[in-house]
Amino acid sequence: MEVSVIGNPQTKKIYRAELTYRELGFRLGSQNISGDSRNRVSFLTHQSSKWKEIKIRSSPRSVRCEAIVSDQAPFLKPTPNSRSLESVKLFVGLPLDTVSDCNNVNHLKAITAGLKALKLLGVEGIELPIFWGVVEKEAPGKYEWSGYLAVAEIVKKVGLKLHASLSFHGSKHPEISLPDWVAKIGEAEQGIYFTDRYGKQYKDCLSFAVDDVPVLDGKTPMEVYGSFCESFKSAFSDYMGNTITGITLGLGPDGELRYPSHQHETKVSGAGEFQCYDKHMLSALKHYAESTGNPLWGLGGPHDAPAYDQQPHSTPFFSDGGSWESQYGDFFLTWYSSLLTSHADRVLSVASSAFKGSGVSLCGKLPLLHQWNKLRSQPSELTAGFYSSGGHDRYEAIAEIFAKNSCKMIIPGMDLSDEHQSPASLSSPESLLAHIKTSCKRQGVVVSGQNSAASVPGGFERIVENLKDESVGVDLFTYQRMGAVFFSPEHFHAFTVFVRNMNQFELSSYDQAVEGDKAKTMSIGSGTTGAASLQTA
Repeated sequence: MEVSVIGNPQTKKIYRAELTYRELGFRLGSQNISGDSRNRVSFLTHQSSKWKEIKIRSSPRSVRCEAIVSDQAPFLKPTPNSRSLESVKLFVGLPLDTVSDCNNVNHLKAITAGLKALKLLGVEGIELPIFWGVVEKEAPGKYEWSGYLAVAEIVKKVGLKLHASLSFHGSKHPEISLPDWVAKIGEAEQGIYFTDRYGKQYKDCLSFAVDDVPVLDGKTPMEVYGSFCESFKSAFSDYMGNTITGITLGLGPDGELRYPSHQHETKVSGAGEFQCYDKHMLSALKHYAESTGNPLWGLGGPHDAPAYDQQPHSTPFFSDGGSWESQYGDFFLTWYSSLLTSHADRVLSVASSAFKGSGVSLCGKLPLLHQWNKLRSQPSELTAGFYSSGGHDRYEAIAEIFAKNSCKMIIPGMDLSDEHQSPASLSSPESLLAHIKTSCKRQGVVVSGQNSAASVPGGFERIVENLKDESVGVDLFTYQRMGAVFFSPEHFHAFTVFVRNMNQFELSSYDQAVEGDKAKTMSIGSGTTGAASLQTA
C-alpha cells in the first residue's frame, strides 16, 4: 500500500515508509490482506493550514507511505449546510497488546510507521492502553514502566499527542491478566472477584464490594490504584501536559463502568445476569436489607431473573408488571446500582486527587447497553447496574459523579445505527446514545466518543452524524483500533474518507490525483536498517 501526500508548494519534505506485511507483525487471524499495485484511492486532510492530498497504492508485498510535493494543489470546496468538525480532536487507539507482559514493545516497526502515516493524515493523537497487570505484575509497589515509556517517546518524536488509558482490568483477547500477586491473593481469597449465581467468577477485574476492604496485601484496591496513579505521574512527568493530554481511568470490565453481566463466554441473546454472589457483595446486601427492615431480602439476588441464554421476557423478573417494578425489585436494584455509582466516585476521586494540576484531562468510559433498550425494563442496563427509582433518569446520578470530579465521559458505539440492529433484539443504540448525551449536557459533562469494537455497516457515516450533533458537542473522538485490518487497503481507504469528512471538505469532481513531482525521500523502516531508524523515529 502506498500513501502519497501532495501538499503546499512551500513544503519541500517527503516521507516514505515502506513495510512488508511480515514487518507489520499484526495478527491477521484467518483474514488475508491482498491488493493490486494499481489499486488507488484519494482523500483529503487538513494540517497546519496546508491542504494535502493522500493516495494509497497497495501491493501484496509492501505497505508504503510517502508525501510528495506538488505545485498543483487540488481545488477544494466546503460541504454546504454542515457544522464544522475541525474542533473535534481525532485520536486512534493502539493495539491492546502494544506492550507485552515482559515490557517489550510489540510490532515496534509497524507501530512507528503507522504513527507517521496517521500524523500525515492529520490525526491529533494516539490512545495507549496501559495495563495494571503489565506494570505492577510481580509485587505490590514494584512498577515497571519501560515499555510504555518507550511508546510515549515514539509518539512524542512523531509529533502526536498521547491519551493514556489506565486499565485496572484484564483482557481475554489478547490475554492480559491482573497482576500475578493479585491472582495469588484471589486463589486464597476468592471473594475479591465478581461471582454469578452459579459460582462462576469473573477474574478480569475486582468486585466493587472490595473497594475499601484491605484485601490486597493489607491495602484496599483504592489505595493500590492511587499509588499506581502517583507512580504513573512521576514516571511520565516529562510528558504530562504536553505529549500526554488526557488520561482515562478504568472503571470496570473492559475499562467501562458496569458489572460484568455478560461474563458468559459464548454469544447469547439474553440481557445478562446479576453479579452479586461473591461474599463481599452478599455481605453488603445483607447489611443493606437489615438496615431497611427487610432482612429476608438480603439472602441473595433475584430468584426469578433469566439466565444468560434466556431472553429477558422468558421469566417474570423483567416482564411488564414483573419483580423489577415491585417493592423488592426497587430495593435490590437501588442497592445494586448504588455500588456502581459509589465505585465510579471512588476511582475518579482518587484520580482527580493524584493528577490535580498536572495539565491533563480525566475521563471515564460508560458502556452503550442498547440491547433490549425498547423494553420498559431495559434489562441489559439493569443487570449492568444502571437503575434509578421513581422514574428518574438512570444516567443522571452517573453524570453527577463525573461532574463532581471534573471528568469527561467517553461514550462508545457512535458508529451504531438502529437500522442495522436485529428487530428481535429490540435494540436502539441511537436513542440510548441521545439519552446519555442529554444527561451529560444537563450536568455540564463534556462528552468524548468512540466506535464499537467490531466494524459495522455505515459506521463512518454514522460517526460523522453524531459528531455533527449540535445539541451536545463532542470534543474528542477515538477510533478503535490500530492493527493489520486497520491498515488493509479497503479499511484504510474508508478511514481516510472519514478523516476528510471530519475536515468538512470534499474534492471537486474536476480534480484528480497528481503524481510525479521531484522530491527527496527519507526511508523509514525498510531494508536491513529499518529497525534502527524506527527506534529513533
